[in-house]
Amino acid sequence: MTSTSSVTPQAPDGAGAAPPPALAQRQPAPLKGAQLAIGTLALSLATFMNVLDSSIANVAIPAISGDVGVSPSQGTWVITSFGVANAISVPLTGWLTQRFGAVRLFTMSVLLFVLTSWLCGFASSLEMLVLFRVLQGAVAGPMIPLSQTLLLSSYPPAKAGVALALWGVTTLVAPVVGPLLGGWITDNISWPWIFYINVPVGLLSALMTWNIYRDRETPTRKLPIDTVGLTLLVLWVGALQLMLDKGKELDWFASTEIITFALVAVVAFVVFVVWELTDAHPVVELRLFMRRNFAAGSIALSIAYGLFFGNVVLLPLWLQQWMGYTSTSAGLALAPVGLLAIVLTPLVGRKVSVWDPRKMATMAFIVFALVLWMRSQFTVETDFRHILIPTLIQGAAMAFFFIPLTTITLSGLTPDRIPAAAGLSNFVRITAGAMGTSIATTLWENRAALHHAHLTELLVQGQGTFAITVNQLQASGMSAEQAYAQINRMIDQQAFTRAADDIFLASSMLFLSLIVLIWFTKRPAAHAGGAEAAAGAH
Repeated sequence: MTSTSSVTPQAPDGAGAAPPPALAQRQPAPLKGAQLAIGTLALSLATFMNVLDSSIANVAIPAISGDVGVSPSQGTWVITSFGVANAISVPLTGWLTQRFGAVRLFTMSVLLFVLTSWLCGFASSLEMLVLFRVLQGAVAGPMIPLSQTLLLSSYPPAKAGVALALWGVTTLVAPVVGPLLGGWITDNISWPWIFYINVPVGLLSALMTWNIYRDRETPTRKLPIDTVGLTLLVLWVGALQLMLDKGKELDWFASTEIITFALVAVVAFVVFVVWELTDAHPVVELRLFMRRNFAAGSIALSIAYGLFFGNVVLLPLWLQQWMGYTSTSAGLALAPVGLLAIVLTPLVGRKVSVWDPRKMATMAFIVFALVLWMRSQFTVETDFRHILIPTLIQGAAMAFFFIPLTTITLSGLTPDRIPAAAGLSNFVRITAGAMGTSIATTLWENRAALHHAHLTELLVQGQGTFAITVNQLQASGMSAEQAYAQINRMIDQQAFTRAADDIFLASSMLFLSLIVLIWFTKRPAAHAGGAEAAAGAH
């Protein structure tokens, strides 16, 4: 989720970066009055639309899957395809900004996002929808970092904190609204409208942005682009994601196709690392991982986000498939995640340079672990209130998650290296989020199959409890086949619930283990919690 605080939960499935170097060469005067209000609204609308789109589809996956004729686990490609494409395009934001200018690039990204959203709504098959989601994720890459850049340029330096707080609240409101709006639209209209609603919002945002900012364009210059590195990046990330998504369908390494994807991913990754470490203009600055704070901070942030996002996708799938929830009620169960985050984020922004961000991140991980442990106690009898409580508590963890960990990750870097560092850390984080979705849904199905086998191994047709249940169901008017199907459904419900509990519990333990990684970092200097660090936090 973006800041799902993501998402996302978005946190948000968008990524932040500090202003590219070109932007620092000519800082225009701050906006005033109506222009400042309209500019802030225009940028906030675009950010809201982007983050909303990464969370609004979560509760619509069963409906989308049913319409295009695939299983809900295959339907999660709608989420992972957007995330992977978005992650790949994020590192290009700095280069594209210097090539085309921040205002032109932002406006064009918004307009292309509108176009691809419209195409997503028209998709009639999973393949078409995934293709359009890939395009949507790719064009969305520059939107969030540039919304931060333009917003910071609109306010006086003394009010940078106010600007970032406004921006941060926008990214936190979207994950609250996303599941609610997505659920209501899916139940009351149809799922394509979760994409169509972007059209008027995006057009309005692009129009206002161009009217306000077109005379404030940033300097441009032609720079070389690392085409080899970019190709290798797309190749290894794409092959790895395809392996994870298709593995459960093709019986993993019993399939030649999966072995091929794995080999391509490994070879392309190794060549990518060697190339990026030796190229004069790398698309991803891997040398940053030689810094202890950056390496430990970005790895902790990315693994945690992958765990978080995987569970955010899994919960509505379980609620809708096995607990009888509609898209709307599943959205209601997920929506409160942003409430405490909205309240606490301004406090975190003010205190991150005063308090030890390692302690803040540790607290966030402990709360995440508690929330996931509470969810691991869910049964088929769990009511709405008990599902809602951990979701509400999770908002506190989100508030203390992104900004402190990003402050740690970017601490000690010179201003000229922050754009590359923010881009790289966000690339790793968003990629981890997409992969977390694939891994969580795959493990869920595998564990459910295991639990189903355990639950049925003692049942013998015509004997004991099984025979009594069949007789009772037949006495209520069912045929023998209907009775068997009903019993199988009840066993599946138990199996998938226990499987979800397994993943929640394992995720809880992993969050606790990640605390060790946080304490491998050094405490940032007191001034490190400024606008640069905060700008990379989403």
